[in-house]
Amino acid sequence: MSETGLEGHGARTHVIVFANEKGGTGKSTTAVHVAIALAAKGARVGCIDLDHRQRTLGRYLDNREATVKRAGTDLAVPDHATGDGRADGNFADLYRRFADGYDFMVIDTPGRDDPAARIAAALADTLVTPMNDSFVDFDLIGQVDPETYKVVRPSFYSELIWDARKARAREDGTTIDWVVLRNRLQYLEARNMRRVSEALDQLARRVGFRIIPGLGERVIYRELFPKGLTLLDAKEFGGMGLSHVAARQELREMMAALALPEVPATRTTGQAA
Repeated sequence: MSETGLEGHGARTHVIVFANEKGGTGKSTTAVHVAIALAAKGARVGCIDLDHRQRTLGRYLDNREATVKRAGTDLAVPDHATGDGRADGNFADLYRRFADGYDFMVIDTPGRDDPAARIAAALADTLVTPMNDSFVDFDLIGQVDPETYKVVRPSFYSELIWDARKARAREDGTTIDWVVLRNRLQYLEARNMRRVSEALDQLARRVGFRIIPGLGERVIYRELFPKGLTLLDAKEFGGMGLSHVAARQELREMMAALALPEVPATRTTGQAA
């Protein structure tokens, strides 16, 4: 039995956890797109939404299932379930369910400190922390000097993840790949973007995470939610505008940068964008 109270997952199940104790970073939207991108490649994907209050991931996939039934369209829909929000609740059962026979398990956590989210982070193979391009979001993982913008110290959250990674290495020799995902980059604020980028580089060297570009600030992501669609569902759009094409390219680049295991060739369906 591990320190998390759960046995290690199956060798073929890669656990991807989206975690950030601050809301509004695009965490759930990114989690949905990653899950569906993997499912569209033919992978068996199980999703757990641990935010039982807001339940964005679960609602998104519910909407997608409803679109499939209503329109009779063929869309990849990952299996999914929602945690009950209790420290002694159903997360352990859901985790074991999706660790059996699935290629990937995608876990979306609440934008707040949460006991189940801490356990999920410790179980991750890939831990994704989305953040917006601002020092307000950076403060979650590190503190900077107000005059020089140099990193002064890691934050409590960085220390929490550091401890989780050490514990995981002791348990099974696994290295948690911690990825900080820069969502909603604002290229008009070049000086602020440069300062945030430099601070992230400093902190990455200090605590050991990777930095990759994420998804831009685009209205299309909010418009897709009611139907449960993603930018991979080109057939459902009709014509795609230039902004849609650019957003789709962002998604492709993000998936490549995450460097997740390849979907087994026997599962590939040819549905990927």
